[in-house]
Amino acid sequence: MEPLILLHPTYFPTIATMAVVSRRKCLWEVCDYYQKQTFRNRTYICTDQGKHMLSIPIQHVGGAQGKQYYKDVKVDNQYPWQRQHWRTLQTAYRASPFFEYYEDELAPIYHDRFTYLLDFNFRSIELACEFLQLGISLSKTSTFDPCPSDITDMRFMVNAKKSLPFTPTSYTQVFMERHGFLGNLSILDLLFNEGTAATAYLQELSLSFTDA
Repeated sequence: MEPLILLHPTYFPTIATMAVVSRRKCLWEVCDYYQKQTFRNRTYICTDQGKHMLSIPIQHVGGAQGKQYYKDVKVDNQYPWQRQHWRTLQTAYRASPFFEYYEDELAPIYHDRFTYLLDFNFRSIELACEFLQLGISLSKTSTFDPCPSDITDMRFMVNAKKSLPFTPTSYTQVFMERHGFLGNLSILDLLFNEGTAATAYLQELSLSFTDA
C-alpha cells in the first residue's frame, strides 16, 4: 500500500496538487502556522492579461500574538474579495467551453460568507472533487510533526514562490493564442477548459515530483 500524502488545504488547488489528490489518499495539514506567499490564500488563473493571482485578504495579528495557526486565520470580509474574484472568473472564462457547466454550483462559494480561511479552502477542495467526480478524504492532522514518518510529506507544494519539477501536458486555454500555454494553474482553469475530460487528464500526469 502506498503511504499517505501530507498536503496543505489550499484555495482551489493547483493542477499538480489535484493530480496527487486524484490518485493518492491524502492527510491534510491543519496544525501548522500560517505563512505568507503560499497557496493557502491564493490561486492563479489565466485572464486576457496572462497569469493572474486571486488573493484572499486575511485578518493579520501582531504584537504579543505574533504568529497565527492556520486553522485560526480569519478572512477579512470588510473587503468584497468574493465579488471581485467571481467577477474576474466570469470575465476570464465566460468564453471557455465548460464555464457555464459549473457556474451554478460554483457561484455559492463566492456568495456565502466564510469566517475562517481553512473552511473556505476545504469547501473549494470539496467542490473541485465533486466536479472531477473524485472521492475525497477529509482526514486532518491532530498535531504538527515537522518530520513525519510512514507518510509522503508534500507540504512544500504550498509554497507559491517555488517552482515544482513538474511539466504538465498542454491543453487548450482561452487565451492560449495570446500568452501560450500556462501550466499548473488553479484546477478551475483545467475544469473550465476541459470539463469532464479533466479527471482523465489529471490521472495521466506524471507524479514523479512526489518522489523528490
